[in-house]
Parts: sequence; structure tokens; C-alpha cells
Amino acid sequence: MRSLDIAGTGMQAQQTNVEVISNNIANMATTGYKRRRAEFQDLIYQNLRRVGSSSSDNGSVVPSGAQIGLGVKTAGVYRISEQGTLTQTANSLDLAISGNGYFQVTLPSGDTAYTRDGTFALSADGQIVTADGYVVHPGLSVPTNATSITVNANGQVQVSQDGQTAPTTIGQLQLALFPNEAGLDAQGDNLFLESAASGSPVAGNPGSPGYGSVKQGFIESSNVNSVTEITSLITAQRAYEMNSKVITASDQMLQTLTNLR
Repeated sequence: MRSLDIAGTGMQAQQTNVEVISNNIANMATTGYKRRRAEFQDLIYQNLRRVGSSSSDNGSVVPSGAQIGLGVKTAGVYRISEQGTLTQTANSLDLAISGNGYFQVTLPSGDTAYTRDGTFALSADGQIVTADGYVVHPGLSVPTNATSITVNANGQVQVSQDGQTAPTTIGQLQLALFPNEAGLDAQGDNLFLESAASGSPVAGNPGSPGYGSVKQGFIESSNVNSVTEITSLITAQRAYEMNSKVITASDQMLQTLTNLR
């Protein structure tokens, strides 16, 4: 019976759906996290009577045919790049992006990773780094005698030093844009890598056309909506139960056949 296999694919699809939802809920408090959504496609069809085939010698055509679907499959898990809420922290090295773009981070391997998580700090030698100690591009160093750090909306980093009245500019932060943000390769630790699907990054100054601005003293919260996720979870759970009912019904039908005398 096809229904057994079909319902099995439905249960597997809803299991994937629940796993995606559970990951969203688990990351409700993750800085810069973007919620995911599972998408599904129907599987191939078996033709019991092919649509458009001739039904007689005089050229009559079957108008609809008879096709039996074989279930569902996972097409992809998409990342929703909706802006998260900006939360004030009053920490001078907490930076949030209001709008489009990613901070660039240099990994120990020399590769460049990208992140929306702007919870930065200073390393032992005064460089601006991530929570894991990775250098934030372009590798700005803060003087040891700096009394304060200011990052304006355009990403310009300035420091105030003892004995100087005017602030000193030490560098410029840039943001990276991608033709397809959903194609970025997630690595964990709030980091992404460029992929063939994302396209090549285009770097530019914050506040430029198409680029977001930098907000100092803020972090971007996760864009997960708890009400939406719980509603989706209930829907997925009920769909899983209905597919299991189909398997139960198919089993009962087979049991009826085996009981025939």
C-alpha cells in the first residue's frame, strides 16, 4: 500500500519541521540570530492514467488523468533576515546593525567570516575582537591610554586620549552585503561563510546607500517570535499525528485483508 510510505514521508517532514522550530525557540536569546523556516515539496507522481493521453482512435484526449502522489520531501530550510529588536546595553563595544549588512571577522585560518553579532571586546594587545577572540576587520587597535571609544553611525571609530582635547580616528568599520543572504553557510558561533549560493560579498561603509547604520551601545536581539513559533509547533505536531493516523488506518486495512477467508 502506497499510503504507508506516503504517510512515512509526511512524518519525516514534520519531524524536520519540529526540529527547525525547536532550534528557533532554543535561540530566542541569541544575539543576531535569524529564525529559520522549513519548506517542503511534493514527491514524484505515479501515472495510473496519463494526463493528455488519447482515449480513442478519433483523437479524444484524457482531460485530467489519474496521478498518485508519493509523499513529501524537505526542499530547504530558509533563513528569514528580518531585523531583530535593538536592545540598549550601554557598553561602548556593543555594536548593532540597523538595516542590511554583516560585520567581517578574520578567523584563525585567515578566512573571513560574517556576523550580525556585535558583542565585541578588546584583546590583550588592544584589538577589537569577537567573544571568541577573532579580530574584527580591518583589525583596529585601541591605544592603551584611550579613555573612551566612540563608533558613529557610519562606522568610524574614534578614541579619546589623556592630554588631547580632540578625539583621534583609528579606523573605519565596513559592512558586507550579499546578493543572497539566505545562501550563507552557517558555521555556528553566530558566524557565516560565503558560499556559491550567497554570491560574493560587497563591502561598504555603514550608512551608504543599501547599507545599514551602526548603533553603538546596542545589540540586535533574535528575530524569533515566540507566539508564532509555538503556533507553528502545534500545527506541526498535529500534522505528525494525522500522518500517524494514516499509517494506523493502512495497517487496519491490511489486517482486514489478512483476515479474509
